[in-house]
Parts: sequence; C-alpha cells; structure tokens
Amino acid sequence: MKNRRKITTLSNDELFALCQKEEQPVCFSELYRRYIPMVYGLCLKYLGNESDAQDAVMDLFEEVSQKIKRYDIQNFHTWLYSVAKNHCLLRLRKAKQSSFVNIDDTIMENGDFFTLLDKEKSNEEESALIFCMNELGEEQRKSIEYFYYENKSYADIVFITGYTLEKVKSYIQNGKRNLKNCIRRVLKIE
Repeated sequence: MKNRRKITTLSNDELFALCQKEEQPVCFSELYRRYIPMVYGLCLKYLGNESDAQDAVMDLFEEVSQKIKRYDIQNFHTWLYSVAKNHCLLRLRKAKQSSFVNIDDTIMENGDFFTLLDKEKSNEEESALIFCMNELGEEQRKSIEYFYYENKSYADIVFITGYTLEKVKSYIQNGKRNLKNCIRRVLKIE
C-alpha cells in the first residue's frame, strides 16, 4: 500500500521512466489509468460508439503493456496516441465499416481532414497541402499543426500558445475549412 501511494504522487514522465526501468505491473497500470480519458476519447472519435470504444480501451491496455517493453519510446503520450489511433484504424478495416463516410462532422471533430492527412497523397496533393498550410493565418496554422501533426490536445495547445480554449477550437475549425477550400481551389476540384 505504501508503494501504491508513492506511485500515485509521481509525474507521468517519472512514472514512465520507472515503467521502463522496472517491470512492475502496478507502475504501468497507474500510467495507463491516467491516459484512459485520452485513449477513450480517441477510440470514441474513430469507432463511433461507446461500447466499441470501451472494448478498444481494454484491448489497448493489453497491447500497450506488451509493446512498451519492446520499443524505445521517447514520448509516451505521443506514442500511445499513435498506437491507439492505429488500433482503431485496424479495427475499422477488419470490420470493413464505412465509419468515415457516415460520421457527421459535429460528432467527429476532425471530419474530412483526417482522410486528407492519413491517406497517401500524390505529389500534387502534397504540394497543395503545403501551399495551403502556408496560406493560413499564423493562429490557424499553428493550431492545426499542433493538433493534427503533433497530436497535441486542446489543453496542450492552450498551454503552448496562450490562446483561450474557445480560440483554439475556432482556429482549428476555421483553419480546416479554409484549408479544404484552398486545396479544392488549387487542385481545381468542384
């Protein structure tokens, strides 16, 4: 019990370092417990329903507990986000669902933009994306880069930039729309 109290007082980085150094299941369990809200939110965003998201969170616990021993992980938060995202995409592929087509933008914050970043792009599409990112205002560009390319949460972006939460959400939403319109214009898509 004394060990448990000590573990709960450690920062995420300290706890992760301890997980890598010592193979104590209680360390990993505490670390994963702290990240459940992020993992659940991500799974819910991709999978579209609570039951599947909860199942994915449990599956990921097992998967991550094994992978953490095999990989040289520099940033646990970013690594976990990528593993969770890939897990959800794999589940969707296996189920051959068309979730991305049917999910409403109000449910899925990232909407069409996810497919733009996740799919293979032609040189022309890649050039259009780079050009249009540079056409965005600084606030929108920074917010989109942090959110989509660096997998930062809204809270992370607020902390890094000093923008309010409402501004961050607005910059991302408006930036996505402006980016989409710009890309359509550059690629001459109706």
